Amino acid sequence: MNQFRIVIPARYDSSRLPGKVLLEIAGKPMIQHVWERAVESGASQIIIATDSEKVTAVAQKFGAKVCMTSVDCDSGTDRVAEVCAQLGWTDEIPVVNVQGDAPLIPPKSIQKVAALLLDNPAAAMSTLCVALRNRDEYLDPNVVKVLFDQAGKALYFSRAPIPASGHGNAAALPGKLGWRHLGLYGYRVNALEKLSVTPPCELELTERLEQLRALWLGMSILITVDDYADAPDVDTEDDLHKVEALLIKQGLGT
Repeated sequence: MNQFRIVIPARYDSSRLPGKVLLEIAGKPMIQHVWERAVESGASQIIIATDSEKVTAVAQKFGAKVCMTSVDCDSGTDRVAEVCAQLGWTDEIPVVNVQGDAPLIPPKSIQKVAALLLDNPAAAMSTLCVALRNRDEYLDPNVVKVLFDQAGKALYFSRAPIPASGHGNAAALPGKLGWRHLGLYGYRVNALEKLSVTPPCELELTERLEQLRALWLGMSILITVDDYADAPDVDTEDDLHKVEALLIKQGLGT
C-alpha cells in the first residue's frame, strides 16, 4: 500500500492569513503537523514544495525533504507538477497532493485517495467527499458540492447547491444525494502534466474550481465517501484556534 508519493504544496504568501504554513499551532509550525500526518500514511516518498526560503529552512529543520518551485506557480497542482518534473517521476506510482494548510488530515484519508488510483489503473485522478451535514452547507458557496455516478466517477463539482430539486429549487437538502467535496487529490503524473499546460476553461473560471479543468479535458476522477476527514483547514485566524484545540484534544501537540 505504500507505493504512492506525497507532495505538500506550501506557499508562504497567503492573502487571507500571511505566512500561515509557518504559524505555530500546538507547539509546532503548521507545515510540520501536515508533514507528520503524511509520514503516518506510509507513503514511499514525501516532498514539501515551496517557493519560500523561510519554509525551506523550517521544513529541513524538522527533517522534511524540500523541492524549491517557481514563484510563478498559479496553484498547488502546478507546484506538484513541477516537483514531478524535477524529480523525473513517472506514472507507475500515484502522487497525492496534501494541502499545506490541512494539519488535521487523517493518514487513513491519504491512503484512501492513493488506493483509488492503485486499484483503478484507468483513472487519472482521485478524491474524497463526505455527506453534507445540513441545509446551510448545501447553500454555502464556500462549501464545494460534488455529484458522482454509480461507479464512483465524478460528474460535476459546484459551489451552487447541487443537485437542485424542483427545477432549480434549492430550498431543501436532497437527502443522500448531497455530498461535500474534500480538497485532497491523487494524480497520475501524466494527468498533472496535462493540467499544468492547459489554460483554465470557462467552467473553471466561472465556478472558481480547478478540478473542472480535468473534467473538461475528459479525465476520469474517481471519488469515494470518506469516514475520517471532516476537520477544518486553516484559512483564517478563527480556523487557527479551532484547529489548535482539536490538535491538543487528539494529543498531537507538544
